Amino acid sequence: MAVRTAEEGRLLVGPDNGLLSLAWARFGGVVEAVDITRSPHRLEPVSATFHGRDLFAPVTARLATGAALADAGEAIEPGELEEIELPEPRREEGELTAQVLSLDRYGNAALNISHDDLAGTGLMLGREVEIEAGGERYLATFTRTFADLRAGGLLVYEDAYGNLAVAINRGDAASTLGLAPDYEIRVRPR
Repeated sequence: MAVRTAEEGRLLVGPDNGLLSLAWARFGGVVEAVDITRSPHRLEPVSATFHGRDLFAPVTARLATGAALADAGEAIEPGELEEIELPEPRREEGELTAQVLSLDRYGNAALNISHDDLAGTGLMLGREVEIEAGGERYLATFTRTFADLRAGGLLVYEDAYGNLAVAINRGDAASTLGLAPDYEIRVRPR
């Protein structure tokens, strides 16, 4: 599928499996969508396993060079597209209960807490943060960068997606705290 977003008119191309809904949600939703399965821009024959090469890349290239979205495939209603809804953090008595969305290869844990979720929580840059995971409590610092903390220090920081993440400077937070995707942790100011 290929879609145009409401804000900035961004064009997104990919599978209709819900993944792109995370991107279009940040840009006001979808105003136009097409099914690119039989796009005239695709390569032939389309491999069963290389859609990136045979379908997504050529359609994206044509759109990037000015081709009309309507010419890339058959129009579909935006409401018919698959969407993913990420869990929202819960506020409970001065703390946020968050879920681990993902772990990277360094053991950093991305949480479902956005910058906007921090309002009124007392969680602020430069302050200490208490993290509760698996019945254990840990003391972290809310920093901008890893370098703001000594090696081995536990930190909470805003990642490239604008969400909070938990990490250990030069360490593995996932292993140390026993974190896995979908795992719940509590975050509170100290």
